[in-house]
Amino acid sequence: MRIWGKLAGGIGVVAVAGALWWALTPDPVAVDMAQVSRGPMEVTVAADGVTRTRDPYLVTAPITGTTMRSPVEVGDRVLRGETLVAVMRPATPALLDARSRLQAEAAVTEAEAALRVAEFNLERAQADLEHAEATLARNRELAVRGIIPQRVLEDAQTAARTARTALEAAQSQRDLQRATLARAEAQLVTPEMIDPERDPGECCVQISAPTSGTVLEVENMSARLVQAGAPLLTIGDLDALEIELDLLSTDAVRVRPGARAYIERWGGDTVLDAHVRRVDPAAFTKVSALGIEEQRVRVILDFDTPAAERAGLGERFRVFVRVVIWDGDDVLQIPQSALFRHDGGWAAFRVENGTARLTPLQIGQRQGEMAEVLSGIENGATVVTFPGTRVDDGAALRDRGDD
Repeated sequence: MRIWGKLAGGIGVVAVAGALWWALTPDPVAVDMAQVSRGPMEVTVAADGVTRTRDPYLVTAPITGTTMRSPVEVGDRVLRGETLVAVMRPATPALLDARSRLQAEAAVTEAEAALRVAEFNLERAQADLEHAEATLARNRELAVRGIIPQRVLEDAQTAARTARTALEAAQSQRDLQRATLARAEAQLVTPEMIDPERDPGECCVQISAPTSGTVLEVENMSARLVQAGAPLLTIGDLDALEIELDLLSTDAVRVRPGARAYIERWGGDTVLDAHVRRVDPAAFTKVSALGIEEQRVRVILDFDTPAAERAGLGERFRVFVRVVIWDGDDVLQIPQSALFRHDGGWAAFRVENGTARLTPLQIGQRQGEMAEVLSGIENGATVVTFPGTRVDDGAALRDRGDD
C-alpha cells in the first residue's frame, strides 16, 4: 500500500508539473510564411506618358488671304502631292476712306500725265533717229564721191548712234511710266471688282499634302482670313508613333538609350514593347499636384510592337510606361514584406523547426514585392512575412495557412 501511495503521489507531481508547463508555455504565433527563391528579376521606373507622331507636319498659310472651307477633316488619309488639303484666296483689297481715295486718284492722274510725256519723248526720239540715219546715209554717198571730208561722216555716224540710244532710253521711260500707272490704278481696286466666279485654279493657291499620313488636326473648318505663316492643319503618320514621358531627374540618371520598356494601360489587352530612343540632356521644373517643384527630364521611346498589334492607338493617347533600369536572370529573391530594419541594416525572421531565428541580410535591388538578397540566407529558406510585435528571435511559430 505504501508503494502504491508513493507511485500515485509521483504521478500527481508529474501531472501538476505538466499542467504548469502547459499553462506557462505561450501558444505558437500564427504567421504568414514565404520561401526565398531564385528567378529572373527586373527593376523599373514607371510614369504616365503620351503618344505622338514621330514627325508631324504642320501645314501653314503661304500667303496672307482667305482660306476656303477645309476640303479635309480630322482622320482623313492624305497622299503626298495628290490630296488637296487647303485652298487660299489672296486677300481682297481694303476699302479706301475719302482722303486715301483722293490721293490714289491724284496718283493715277499724275501717272497718266507722266506716261503722255514719255510717249511724246519717245516720238521725238524716233524722229531724231530717222533724221540721223537719213543724214548718215546721205553723207556716206558724199564721202564716197569725195565731196565731204571723213570727219563729217564720222560725226554723222556718232549722231546716229546717239539717236538710237536716246530712242531706247525713251522706250524704257515709257515702260516705266506704264508700270507706275498700273500701280496707281491698283490702289483704286475695290473688293466688288474681284470676280467671285473665277475658277479657284485661276485666282487661288491650292495646297497639296506635303506628306502622306492622317489629318491629326484642322485649325478651323470654316473659311477665314489668315496671315502668312498661320497654321492650317497637322498631318502625321499614326504607324510611326513614339512615346513621351517625364521622369524625375533622380530616376532619369539611371535610364540609358536602348533600355527596354513595357507599355501598359493603353486600352488593349496586351503589354506592348518599346525601347528608349533619347533621354534629354536638360531637365525642366514642374510643379506637382501637391505644389512641390520637381526637376523632370523628358524621355522619348519608340515602339517595338508592330502597328497592327496596337490598332486604335493614336496621337496624344495616355499610356503607362515601365522602363527597365536593371535586370538579372538568376537572382536570389525575398519578399519585401519579410524585411525590417535591424542595427542599421536589413533582417528577416527565418523559420527553423517552427522557431523564429533573427537573420541579418544584405539586400541589393528592390522592385515591387521582391528584393534581391546578396548574402545572409540560402535558397529555399522559409521566412516570416509581415512579422508583428509578437514575433521575436526564438518565438514558436505556426503557419496561418494550416488553420
